Amino acid sequence: MKILISAYACEPGQGSEPGVGWNFAQQVSKYHQIWVLTSHCHRLAIEAELARKPLSNLNFIYLDPFGLMIDWNQKGKSTQKWVYLHYYLWQITAYFVSRTLHQQICFDIVHHITYVKYNSPSFLCFLPIPFIWGPVGGGELTPKNFLSGLNFQSKIYELLRNIACLIGDCDPFVRLTARRSVAAWATTEDTAKKLRCLGAKNVQVYSQLGISQEELVNYAKTSPSHQSIIFRFISVGRLLHWKGFHLGLLAFAKANISNSEYWVVGEGSERKNLEKLTQELGIEKQVKFWGSLSREQTLSKIKDSHVLVHPSLHDSGGLVCLEAMSLGLPVICLNLGGPALQITEATGFKILANTPEQAVKDIAQAMMRLVADAKLRSNMGEAGQKRVREVFSWEFKALFFAQSYKQICVQEKLANFP
Repeated sequence: MKILISAYACEPGQGSEPGVGWNFAQQVSKYHQIWVLTSHCHRLAIEAELARKPLSNLNFIYLDPFGLMIDWNQKGKSTQKWVYLHYYLWQITAYFVSRTLHQQICFDIVHHITYVKYNSPSFLCFLPIPFIWGPVGGGELTPKNFLSGLNFQSKIYELLRNIACLIGDCDPFVRLTARRSVAAWATTEDTAKKLRCLGAKNVQVYSQLGISQEELVNYAKTSPSHQSIIFRFISVGRLLHWKGFHLGLLAFAKANISNSEYWVVGEGSERKNLEKLTQELGIEKQVKFWGSLSREQTLSKIKDSHVLVHPSLHDSGGLVCLEAMSLGLPVICLNLGGPALQITEATGFKILANTPEQAVKDIAQAMMRLVADAKLRSNMGEAGQKRVREVFSWEFKALFFAQSYKQICVQEKLANFP
């Protein structure tokens, strides 16, 4: 089959959105002919990877609105301020480019992959072929009881984010995207509810994240030996209030575990507040802020730790949870969003998010239990690796989507049969 994929973010060797776009496209190209619409900012990395490992069924079309490129990988505020406007305009440009392409190639299906964002439209839904949307996320909200513990700036952020979701819900093009989709996949049940309200048909919950078999093999070679006498907890991600790292630090202080450390990998606006919190809690000597590291360096830090703590308040994904599980680490997360779908009782602890105080107490208890029970850690680590292999491997997910394309085409032909 000839499949057109919309992947604004798509780059090999990356995590997050670019990693989703790249891994999806290259894995599905094993089953079908794939054309990928993406931004010029990913071109150098993609062409270098294809030169190293050619993929005959994978074709890329690079485009940007008015020839203006924004590098998604730059983390500066000036870049991030304009990226969503650029993305909206990119979607419009992608429609006109794809309309001409479709006349030449005659695609069977068009599939929107990235951004994994439900409240922004995909104008490719107007092509005269079956349109698949997602997996998309973003319908997850911070629990109301946790808002009171945030500073003023963070509360304003949450308010603006909620307003942006409402605007997206009212955007007629978002509603048309939902209604014209023949299948819509959501990263979480929260987003699935949003898609149903927008009028999407055939809504299913399915994670956008995966780990390739090649990565799993490499992870197995570097699984942690845990010979250190110091027990290490680790949190990885952008240092933003909604990542909930303050809850992890509060729990770490409450647990008061001897010969232990808490590593924090990432950079962001909350770093100073988190550093101040460690001083107030008297744990500054046990907490190490590593700043922003490369993906390889980050994985190395995870490998040298014992438990991943990921208490995010609204995360549609949480790739680091899968990476930690692949490396044999138990995961402590809140029972919210994407991480809650990845983690099971066999692979870690999903903490109820009723109140901040309750969550901190329960995270601390989970920490103490994992420190005290090496067998439990080992069992959870093995169960996590097994779960990633069987449920979250990109090869498995690619087969799922490849088969879904065929089923959708058959259903559409039957529906249109005179």
